[in-house]
Amino acid sequence: MENNRNFFITIALSILILTLWQVFYMNPKVEAQKEQARIEAQRQEQAQQQAQSQPGAAPSGEGQANIPSPGTTGQQGIPGQTADSAAGGALSREAAIAQSGRVKIDTPSLRGSINLTGARLDDLYLKDYRETINDNSPNIELLAPAPLKQGYFVELGYAGNAETGAVPNDKTVWKVEGNDTLTPSTPVTLTYTNDKGLTFKRVISVDNDYMFTVSDTITNPLGAPVSLSSYGRVTRFSPPEHPSATYVLHEGLIGVIGDDGLQEITYSKIEDEKGVSPPKSAGGWLGITDKYWAATLIPPQNETYQARFSYFTDGRSRFQADFLGDPVTIAPGQSTTIENHVFAGAKEVAQINAYEKSLGIRQFELLIDWGWFYFITKPMFYLIDWLYKFSGNFGVAILLVTVLLKALFFPLANKSYASMARMKMVQPKMLEIREKYADDKVKQQQAMMELYKTEKINPLAGCWPVLVQIPVFFALYKVLYVTIEMRHAPFFGWIHDLAAPDPTSIFNLFGLLPYAVPAFLMIGVWPIIMGITMFLQMRMNPTPPDPTQAAIFTWMPIIFTFMLATFPAGLVIYWAWNNTLSIIQQGVIMKRQGAKIELWDNLKDLFKSKPKPAK
Repeated sequence: MENNRNFFITIALSILILTLWQVFYMNPKVEAQKEQARIEAQRQEQAQQQAQSQPGAAPSGEGQANIPSPGTTGQQGIPGQTADSAAGGALSREAAIAQSGRVKIDTPSLRGSINLTGARLDDLYLKDYRETINDNSPNIELLAPAPLKQGYFVELGYAGNAETGAVPNDKTVWKVEGNDTLTPSTPVTLTYTNDKGLTFKRVISVDNDYMFTVSDTITNPLGAPVSLSSYGRVTRFSPPEHPSATYVLHEGLIGVIGDDGLQEITYSKIEDEKGVSPPKSAGGWLGITDKYWAATLIPPQNETYQARFSYFTDGRSRFQADFLGDPVTIAPGQSTTIENHVFAGAKEVAQINAYEKSLGIRQFELLIDWGWFYFITKPMFYLIDWLYKFSGNFGVAILLVTVLLKALFFPLANKSYASMARMKMVQPKMLEIREKYADDKVKQQQAMMELYKTEKINPLAGCWPVLVQIPVFFALYKVLYVTIEMRHAPFFGWIHDLAAPDPTSIFNLFGLLPYAVPAFLMIGVWPIIMGITMFLQMRMNPTPPDPTQAAIFTWMPIIFTFMLATFPAGLVIYWAWNNTLSIIQQGVIMKRQGAKIELWDNLKDLFKSKPKPAK
């Protein structure tokens, strides 16, 4: 039967979805966890070997010793190692912060401090985001001092030469001039005068969100011109504790550099390659990104610089994204100003787009990993976000999106279901053709095609609704997985996070029984609702006569219920609602076509006692 062919195509597509889920999410997630454990073990082994081979040796320094020779420039002018790199968790956060003078940061979105040693941004929390959905949960910690295991900082400095003397680097202790608290309305001013008399005045400002502006004015009181290069680096000592699925989104070093465009380098890849240096270019940005947060450097967009992505193993292993600008010459008695920007915060779509437009940052939108199918994913997000502004609930927005998509594809679905209904009505003619040409498959196929043409039937019509649903399914999954707007977004009742699986389970009566349930048995309310709607949708069609097909027909909803239980709740809600609308739509169309709706008969047959076979 043609319906059976359609049914098996649908099954094949369903299996494809499950296979892709396993390949692109579950397997990479497991591999990422294994890779993280391997990296950590390797680090510990390296640290032990160095401690045994160099007892009592002090960690190598950075800064002035690494400045290029007079008249030369190069990436070696960027500090590669911190003086406190051997610590790696020996101190508490409070003790690490207390080691140096600091300028406080207090904005509507951020809190923390700037280290006056190196003018380093290394203490930053995000006020609007917490680790869990609990209101008392700690704020997200983005940046941390270098002595800590999770050390992660942003630094801007200079590479000089013998004529310039000591220029600002990681060891420079800046002085605060005036205000000592950085807010959106009160910038802070730091000053430094070196051994040659060269003066540096750094003004740091911040907006209400996550963009810092660092403006350095350098004055040359000497009798000869001096040349120096600015650098910036984002350094991180440890990858995220809980890495995301690497094939679903990118975490690691990232940037848009010159004609090479987007650069995405995972932690494991940079460990193997040690360093990646794109050609010199102007414009763009670079840094390190997590799933929802990032720290990036935005050099002057009209000036040339050399970017680099590195993994260092000397002293304490660390990852670094940095740039070195072309030399700037300052005439005697003159001043010059160099301005850089630093983004450190949450990857909110609207804010990222606003920064790209207002600051002219080339392709800053790519900081959010929309994936290869961005042409579907981005419109899906914007549609959901637009509906959210009206409904006030992302879950309701997903339901409304489903209705709109159903309306958009209504002509296709209408034609599909109508064709399926007509196919049911011509089943007697199809059986007659099979019996008439049972021994001649060619004539049988020709007669079938003529019947389809006469009755205006598309034998593959039943597959179109599923084919249309697959890209929508993956687009919605990507939106739920990568956009911070969906993080901790509640629905109603027990769903407090649409981006997380349904937290309930039927195996402890949805929390009524006082014991925890293993992860593979976390079959919540919404996955069960989805399974029921899938079961009812499949029962709209006749039960296949073949016992094997009938078994698949029966067990498929149960299998999908277990599989989708691990998906984000928002995706399961979408699927259940989509199934419900499809049942209604298919029922209305079949009734208009005069085709019998098999649902009620199938349900009766399912619970009807089967006659015992004759002895």
